[in-house]
Amino acid sequence: MKRATALLAALALDALAGDPRWLPHPVRGMGRLAQALEAPARRRWGDTRGAGAHAVLGVLTATLSAVFLARVAARRLHPAAGALTEVTLLWWALAPRDLADHALRVQRALQVGDLERARERVAWMVGRDTAALDEEGVVRAAAESVAENTLDGVAAPLCYAALGGAPLAMAYKAASTLDSTFGYRDARYRTFGWAAARLDDAAAYVPARVLPVFVVAAAALRGERARQAWRVCRRDGGRHTSPNAGLAEAAFAGALGVRFGGPLYRGGEAVPAPFIGIAREPLRPEVISRAVSLMYTSGVLLAGTLCALLWLVDRGRLERRARAVRALARR
Repeated sequence: MKRATALLAALALDALAGDPRWLPHPVRGMGRLAQALEAPARRRWGDTRGAGAHAVLGVLTATLSAVFLARVAARRLHPAAGALTEVTLLWWALAPRDLADHALRVQRALQVGDLERARERVAWMVGRDTAALDEEGVVRAAAESVAENTLDGVAAPLCYAALGGAPLAMAYKAASTLDSTFGYRDARYRTFGWAAARLDDAAAYVPARVLPVFVVAAAALRGERARQAWRVCRRDGGRHTSPNAGLAEAAFAGALGVRFGGPLYRGGEAVPAPFIGIAREPLRPEVISRAVSLMYTSGVLLAGTLCALLWLVDRGRLERRARAVRALARR
């Protein structure tokens, strides 16, 4: 199966099925494996960067081995099984539907005035304390999560899927999962999680700088603030503690005309954070669905662009092969 076809089929499958909770998901398995490897690594190497690096290497090795074995076994069984396996692996690497579903559940709770339920639902999306958030705080947290995870769950997996198919896409998901598991700056993971955090930063570096272009284009198509999205991205994208997440958040904030960031609480402790964006509009619940629309539109534009590039590459290869065959025939 052509890579572009597999990618489009995976996106269609995600749009139809999302992430069914009853179906085992490899990303959850990656997280469990990372947690299982932490204790042995610490016992052998202590609280060091080397211990964290060994845990990271173990998860990456297991992930790539499982992907390659699944692809080879499926292809040997039948070409159709190989194609289905490739599409399924790419589907697991993408998460736009699941991200949208989580965000829109938060919005629906706010729209019926159930702030407590909205706080509970947004807690599934973010790593900050949510119990004391007011409505604007809940909206900000949900919309920020949509922006940040458009990179982790949509743009970066699409880029790696186009570049190297399911193996690279799943390797990126492993890197992202490792960062979510170990990449904290608290006392427990400041040293041990260094390798996971640096790996995720490196893996997302290029997609994070590609994504804002498509967010700006999506903003123009959706009637949002496209020029402001670009200006805010350039002005505020570097303020975030992450070298990558701030670019997506700034582009979304500019497009939506809202302000993200600001001080927050994690584990009961205040965490200072810079503001991102310009508060042209209040953070009302409908901001969440507008962020979801930007996520979908930018993702579709990026996927279309990548598939077009893949088609051009495949066409070039076919033309080169045809010329080679004609040259041999003339001999």
